[in-house]
Amino acid sequence: MDYGWGAQDIAAPKRVALRDVPVEKDLVLEDVQTGFVGAVVRVEKSGGLHVMVLEDRRGKQRTFRLGHGFLVEGEPVRVVAPVVAPARESARTASGSVRVGDARARTARASRIWVEGQHDAELVEKVWGDDLRLEGIVVEPLHGVDDLDGAIRDFAPGPTRRLGILVDHLLPGTKESRIAQQAMTVPGARGHVLIVGHPYVDVWQAVKPGALGLDAWPVVPRGQDWKTGILAGLGWPHRDQAAVAHGWKRILSRVHTYADLEPSLLGRVEEVIDFLTAPV
Repeated sequence: MDYGWGAQDIAAPKRVALRDVPVEKDLVLEDVQTGFVGAVVRVEKSGGLHVMVLEDRRGKQRTFRLGHGFLVEGEPVRVVAPVVAPARESARTASGSVRVGDARARTARASRIWVEGQHDAELVEKVWGDDLRLEGIVVEPLHGVDDLDGAIRDFAPGPTRRLGILVDHLLPGTKESRIAQQAMTVPGARGHVLIVGHPYVDVWQAVKPGALGLDAWPVVPRGQDWKTGILAGLGWPHRDQAAVAHGWKRILSRVHTYADLEPSLLGRVEEVIDFLTAPV
């Protein structure tokens, strides 16, 4: 029977555009191909592509690429990368100082902050870096203070060449306190050199344990290397220098502002900065 329809008169079904759903934690999805139903527990990048891990009610996990082939409450959707809101610059620096808008770093002064090692320098830079660049102050690691008086003598401090020195484990009666006292006898040191310190064996301890989700730092037995002892106590790799360096990076990554540091370090660094920036 001829209904008078030509092939051109039969309309193809319209392709319906699927709704885009940004992936987020706890979003419940069903994979159409396998029927696996689970909640999103994490999103990560693998080989340059976004993937998500779904966990079902029995705790089984499976990994899927974002895209088509998923249902949300029975509705076909396209799962897309999470929407990241543009970060707003804080009105304050990591040290808590008011951020100065459009300020350029000052040309470096002759004055310096000396700290005992690279880790100390990285920690000070992370929290006070914006302030120090604004003031033109450079932080330099000493890699030990055994020859502190010789280093000060070579620096030749004076009214426009001040030194602020941060020493680990600076407590009365310690080797470090005797070194500091001797260093202050160097000609030119009085009035132009300030030596301060914190009570910790290593600057790692100046990071609040709570920043790492700990109640307290592990106790390291006397005679054991402190850094490797701490890493062992945390259950982290600690067999060689590369492991120690990686452990420090993990600790440093948990420091975001001054609030993640112990007050005994905060006060000393602020004291040094005030000393170096005071009018001549």
